[in-house]
Amino acid sequence: MHTIRAARRTAALAGAAALLAVLPGNAHAASPRFSGTTAIGTHNAYDKAKYTYFAQALDSGASLLELDVYVDSITHRWRVSHSNPFGDNNNCEAAKTPAELYSKSRDQDLGSCLDNIAAWNQLHPDHPPIVFKVEMKVGFNDRAGMGPDEFDTLVSRKLGSSVYKPADLLGGSYDSLDAAARADAWPSRDSLKGRFLFELIPGTVEQSNPFDHYWTDEEYGDHLRDLYAAGNIPAAQAFPAVLGAENGDPRAGRYDASIRPWFVFFDGDAASYVNGGYDTSFYSANRYVLIMTGADGVSPAISSTAPTDAEVAARLALLAKDHASFITSDWSAKPAAVLGSVTARG
Repeated sequence: MHTIRAARRTAALAGAAALLAVLPGNAHAASPRFSGTTAIGTHNAYDKAKYTYFAQALDSGASLLELDVYVDSITHRWRVSHSNPFGDNNNCEAAKTPAELYSKSRDQDLGSCLDNIAAWNQLHPDHPPIVFKVEMKVGFNDRAGMGPDEFDTLVSRKLGSSVYKPADLLGGSYDSLDAAARADAWPSRDSLKGRFLFELIPGTVEQSNPFDHYWTDEEYGDHLRDLYAAGNIPAAQAFPAVLGAENGDPRAGRYDASIRPWFVFFDGDAASYVNGGYDTSFYSANRYVLIMTGADGVSPAISSTAPTDAEVAARLALLAKDHASFITSDWSAKPAAVLGSVTARG
């Protein structure tokens, strides 16, 4: 079985390489920048109904995988689940080595998901970059010792140098992520082989909580600003995202001016962006990362679970022209050669 999975992953890498080889204007370039491509992601990749093991989600070829995380302030565990804040319900397994993958007990916490990622990374050290979209369902609880610092510590301890961090984008040359992105300081995709990026978004429970006025995006934005001011920005492991499709610059009406430059990830509904006629060139012109969710819902709508390969390819091309960096849907059943597709961003 492992040989089959490895062969599928190799096929996905070959397919992605073939697509990149024909990117417009890329005839003499070794590799396009991360900011110049559009790839495919899978919604709720931790769901056992989609992948038996999280390592299979990594095998899938998808360039973005989603994890839903609950802060359990009683047990001080980072729970991974869709709807249970006090228990784990997911395909992450109690596996810390490559030999243990695809065989251990599931329903583990975020630390084990990260262990799985680290073990899988040993098997595939040259994989294309993968973004982990982490929805903090109820937000952080810094008072209980489960805030941004503790999240950073966990990710760093488990994944170390395989994480591409905000400090890597700054490179010692820029004073904010915004400045670095607008200068297109993003590395090439080839130089990101074997690396992971983390995107943080506020969760559905957090957003519906009338007593929570300090959501994940703002809290982590403050965290980045303060770390940079203290000369400790290398500690940060994630990029906070501006959640929700809007026209224009959505940072302006949401955040204090001091943290606006620390947002270069944007995440919203594809149909709202496209069917609403929003000017999404704003994102590609500034080299921001734009994640378009629910890609199947853009007119004309296609299946959210079982579109044809041709429909996925057409949707990828369409949303690439609309300046998406990643498009996502529930296409986990598609083969790696499809989910691993990467094309030029408009």
